Amino acid sequence: MGCVNSVKTVVEKLPGVSRANVSLNPSQAMIEFDPNKITIDQIKTAIIDAGFDVAESITTVE
Repeated sequence: MGCVNSVKTVVEKLPGVSRANVSLNPSQAMIEFDPNKITIDQIKTAIIDAGFDVAESITTVE
């Protein structure tokens, strides 16, 4: 499984995450989640714990 699929799988298994689209170029992820169930920091931690880097640039859309 490639890096993109690995990150996508890790994120989509998190409670409160409904969808994750991960792209290698540019290195970004678009994640739909319920902020009442999970925080951005928890998502970042899960990605880091899986062995991947996380950029500090985060944009939220409601």
